[in-house]
Amino acid sequence: MTDHSSMQWTNALSTRPSLEGAVTEVVEKIKQSLSHPPDLGIVFISSAYASDYTRLVPLILEKLPLPVLIGCGGAGIIGQRGQAQAQEVENNPALSLSVGYLPDVTLQPFLLNESLPDLDSSPETWHQLLGVSPQQRPDFILLADAFSTRINDLLEGLDFAYPDSIKVGGLTSSSVMGVPSALFYHTTGDQGSGLYHQGTVGLALSGNIEVEAIVAQGCRPIGQPYQVVRGERNVILELSQDGNIRPPLDLLRDLIETLNESDRQLAQHSLFIGIVRDEFQEKLQSGDFLIRNLLGVDPRLGAIAIGDQVRPGQRIQFHLRDAQTSAEDLEILLKNHPSSSNLSTPIKGALMFACLGRGQNLYSNENFDSELFSSYFPEVPLGGFFCNGEIGPVGKETFLHGYTSAFALFRQPG
Repeated sequence: MTDHSSMQWTNALSTRPSLEGAVTEVVEKIKQSLSHPPDLGIVFISSAYASDYTRLVPLILEKLPLPVLIGCGGAGIIGQRGQAQAQEVENNPALSLSVGYLPDVTLQPFLLNESLPDLDSSPETWHQLLGVSPQQRPDFILLADAFSTRINDLLEGLDFAYPDSIKVGGLTSSSVMGVPSALFYHTTGDQGSGLYHQGTVGLALSGNIEVEAIVAQGCRPIGQPYQVVRGERNVILELSQDGNIRPPLDLLRDLIETLNESDRQLAQHSLFIGIVRDEFQEKLQSGDFLIRNLLGVDPRLGAIAIGDQVRPGQRIQFHLRDAQTSAEDLEILLKNHPSSSNLSTPIKGALMFACLGRGQNLYSNENFDSELFSSYFPEVPLGGFFCNGEIGPVGKETFLHGYTSAFALFRQPG
């Protein structure tokens, strides 16, 4: 007996060189595994098909009517080959389509250009723009052009207007120089559906669905936390450790002297700053930091510049990143996630937004992050792409990340 109230997700991946062949293959696989007409499609397509981007949405809808379809282009594509584990296809033709049968779920797709509300606008301005009330308790999937979007303003505005909502996604990418960004958008009855090169396509999901996020920033802390005593914009001028106030560059030099040889080598090219998100948390773990780039130093002042604003009172800690650390960080987050062992409300589907700097570039192995995910969520269909920046929460705020793998997990409440 078929359960019409149960959420269903499935994904199919094709690496056929022609777009028609790829669309035909993924649609046939999806029809075989889905027992209800789908409510939603999320598509990721490699830039190898860039000359055919305008044909993608019509081709899919001709073979698989979808009330809502969003997606984007990417330099690498993630999806399922049959019932096997997910596959990461980098720099080669690939098409990944995730679809969901989502009973009692309200879907609100939206297409945003650069004309966002001012950051001092009221929450109601954002609610009207998206057509979504916070009382619906929506969660969001966001796919944005990497070059034209005011993405940080968008994330700040959405956090302001929907403070309890999860926002996960990524920025478009391409493996071919000169290929413009590709965003795909379709909703039944909207005459403006098709291909876009700028802005953000998004989806608000509410009702009988829960979206959870895993954000693996791939770094490990070294040394001890410091407190910012003095800073201007993104420049740290003075830090305090145990009441001793010193320039940050002096503290960093002292710290490097205490590292082993391999970590000293790593610090020359893979040194980052972790900003503590919860000011009241005493025992800190890797997921408690927002990782930001170390942009430069001023030897004269002993100051350091980082890729974020700083203010007095914040706590920071230096971090290192390498393949082993990235692997261990993701594994800890997957292992400790409640749903990896909670079979009463299992995850039904997932999306993966991985940095272009991960994959084979980082691990020298194929499919590393996706295979690790599948080892903890073995029957969860996974789709996704390699991004120019990853969107996901750290603490109670949403940020644009680099070198990160961010996952959106979909499950049915209760």
